[in-house]
Amino acid sequence: MSKVVKKKVALKVAKKAVAKKIISKKKASSVVKAAAKAIIKKKASNKKLAKKVAKKAVKKAA
Repeated sequence: MSKVVKKKVALKVAKKAVAKKIISKKKASSVVKAAAKAIIKKKASNKKLAKKVAKKAVKKAA
């Protein structure tokens, strides 16, 4: 998975979190960065795993 795809996954997860009012819009950008970093760190090879990692990162950041 490329970095672009990883960031897109992180963005999607964060957007859903904002929609569900888990995080504020102001916080969203930093959360996306954290989620993307987490995905890269965990070396998530597929989208399913990446989503899981991103969700955890979002919860942590919230």
